[in-house]
Amino acid sequence: MNNSMYQSSVPAFVHALNNLATILEKGAAHAEAKKIDPSVLVGARLYPDMFPLSRQVQIACDNVKAGAARLAGVEPPAFEDTEKTFAELVARVKKTVAYLQTLTAAQIDGSEDKTISWQTRTSTKSMQGLPYLNSHLIPNLYFHVTTAYNILRHNGVELGKRDFLGNP
Repeated sequence: MNNSMYQSSVPAFVHALNNLATILEKGAAHAEAKKIDPSVLVGARLYPDMFPLSRQVQIACDNVKAGAARLAGVEPPAFEDTEKTFAELVARVKKTVAYLQTLTAAQIDGSEDKTISWQTRTSTKSMQGLPYLNSHLIPNLYFHVTTAYNILRHNGVELGKRDFLGNP
C-alpha cells in the first residue's frame, strides 16, 4: 500500500502540532508552579542569535499551514505574529490544526509532481511536491518544534521524549 501525499503530510503535521501545544501547556504550568514570569520563557532563546520560543512556534505553524495549502493549491489563512503568552501560542497552534483539518486528501493527493513555488525573504524557491514535503516541510516543522522543546527543557520545564513524540 502506498502512502499518499495527504497521509504523509496533514496527519503528521497535526500530530506534531498537538504535541507542541502540550509542550507549551507544560511550559505555562512550570512558570506558574515556579513563580516565573511566563514572558521570560516565551521570550527565551537557546542562543542570542536564535529566535525566541514565540517565534519558533509561529514559524512551525506558518510552515505547515502554508505548505499544506500550497500542496492543496489553495491560499493559506494569514495569521498575525502577535502572540506574547503561552495561552496565545497554544491558541495559534490549535488554530493551525483546525485549518489543516479543513484540507482533504482529494486536494493534496496527486501533488507529488506538482511544482511548488514560494517566496523566502531573499528569493523565490521551487520544488516538486514530494521533495518539497520530504526535504522542506517536514524537516522545518521538526526543527522548530524541537527548538521550542529544547528552549523550554533548557529552562527547567520537565519534558521528556514522550512529550515530543506524543501518543501514536
